[in-house]
This record gives sequence, C-alpha cells and structure tokens, in this order.
Amino acid sequence: MNKLLLISLWAIATSTITGDLNITPQVNAPKEITQTKVEVVKDPVKELYDEMKLQGIIKWDAFEQAMQGYQQLNPKNRNIMTIIDFTLPSTDKRMYVLDMKAKKLLYHNIVSHGRNSGEKFATSFSNKHGSFQSSLGFYYAEETYYGGNGFSLRLDGLEKGINDQARPRAIVVHGADYCSTDIIKSTGRLGRSYGCPALPRELTKPIINTIKGGSLMYIYAGNKDYLASTKFVKKHPLEPTSTLIATQHDEETGKSKTVLN
Repeated sequence: MNKLLLISLWAIATSTITGDLNITPQVNAPKEITQTKVEVVKDPVKELYDEMKLQGIIKWDAFEQAMQGYQQLNPKNRNIMTIIDFTLPSTDKRMYVLDMKAKKLLYHNIVSHGRNSGEKFATSFSNKHGSFQSSLGFYYAEETYYGGNGFSLRLDGLEKGINDQARPRAIVVHGADYCSTDIIKSTGRLGRSYGCPALPRELTKPIINTIKGGSLMYIYAGNKDYLASTKFVKKHPLEPTSTLIATQHDEETGKSKTVLN
C-alpha cells in the first residue's frame, strides 16, 4: 500500500515538472515604425532677421518687404541696405542702415519727411514736382555732391509712377538743423523737408559715406496704394522643403513618439 502511494506521488510530481518545462514564454509584439512625409517651411529671410537681432527694432513687414526688393534688384553695393519706416512718428528713430555682409545694424536714427506728407506722421505721398511730399518704395543711393544743404547724396527712384521723379525733383539725402532732438523737445516733432529724407547734421557725413555707391534704400509705410502698385513687393508663399518624420508606436503602452530624420 505504501509502495503504491509513493508511486502515485512520483507520477504526479513528474507530470507537473514536465508541464512546466513545456510552457512557451510570452513574446511582446515588435514595435511598429512608420514614416510620414510632411512639409517643413524654412524662411531664410526670417532666419536673417533673427540672426541680425532685429526683432523689436525693425518691423518684420518693413524688413521682409525690403528683402523682396533686395533679392529682385541688383544694387551695385549689396553690402548695405537702408530702411525708412514712415509708419512711425518723426519723434522715433525710424531710419535703419544695415550691413548685409556682417549682418548687423550700423545706424538707427531719426529722419525727417516731406512737409506736405504730414506733421508728426507721414501719411501722404507723391511723385509729383512741387508736391513737397515724400515718395515711397525702392531707391538706389548714388553719388555725393555739395549743395545748398551741404554734403548730400542723390537718389534714383526705381519705381515708375511711384518715385521715378526723385532725381528730377532733387529728392536727396542731406543734413538739416530741423532734424534734431532739440527740435523734437521744442515742437513735439521734427521739422520737415521738401520731400527729402533729411538727417541730423552730425550723422549726415558718416551715413552718406556708408550708403553711397549704389546701395538699396526702401521707404516703407504699409501703404495700401503703394502695395497695389509696386511690382517688387508681393505676398507669396514660402517654398517648402520636405523631411521625413519617423513615428515609433509602442504596442505595450499605446503611446507614440515622433523623431525627425
């Protein structure tokens, strides 16, 4: 009887051990990797704007529009670009001279507008003789000369019907006593010119010597009539570049993570 009981217990134990040895281990499902092609837009103009640290100094629209002209036109002096922002009052520093090669701001100063363009703000613009108004758009800053306002710089307007009468109208860069912080303190605004971008006397020579020789100047005002007429400033989508995004899906957690390839 005892022998039979021992044999039975041995049989049960052997069966249990054999069953355990035959258990197939659980294998997790492989992680699924999928790739999705997406469009990533890179804007070299925005990258330049950021690299030059112009945010909070030059309005993005003014810079972006100036760059459209800079890319389309062929100025003799591509190292320098000047922007004048007439959306700002004459009490603000609204002229910017940029070194496009060194990627830095060289001058940031006050500048006067034409007397019939407005008082503190320039709001009216003309290409006509005798208007005494400023003209918008793109110019080449050309040769220097000495005239009634001293050391001056001739401008060639590049946009027909918008500013192409600049040279015949004698629209030039020159210094003026009425363009000074003292005038702002006494009158609440700058004095005004006959249509010229007039500078503080102490900055006239260094700025003119920097921008002369065919550099590009853009006079900006966010003006709807100008934007409807100019052929150099157009709103257009940026050219996208493609990249692959790999999405790794974890079957255990049900979560996914995305990695740029």
